[in-house]
Amino acid sequence: GSTVLDAEERSVYVAGQEIALTVREFDLLYKLAQNEHIVLSRDKLLETVWGYRYCGDARTVDTHIKSLREHIGPYRKLIQTVWGVGDKFEKTEEN
Repeated sequence: GSTVLDAEERSVYVAGQEIALTVREFDLLYKLAQNEHIVLSRDKLLETVWGYRYCGDARTVDTHIKSLREHIGPYRKLIQTVWGVGDKFEKTEEN
């Protein structure tokens, strides 16, 4: 649709406009999009996006998800939180 993620260029376009993401935000969006419809836990995201087992507060994922949603604006519903489980990338007619 109106959201384009280019893995080779590491760029994201929303409604034809390129949006600036941090390296971590891009990696997080890419990981979620690669696993569309699959809920990924905080621990799994930390392990695959951050590249390690995180022993501290896993809320850093929540902070990055929030920031990512702000960046993609009207398409924020592409990233859905499943309370108590994790987050997923989900394309629907609404988003």
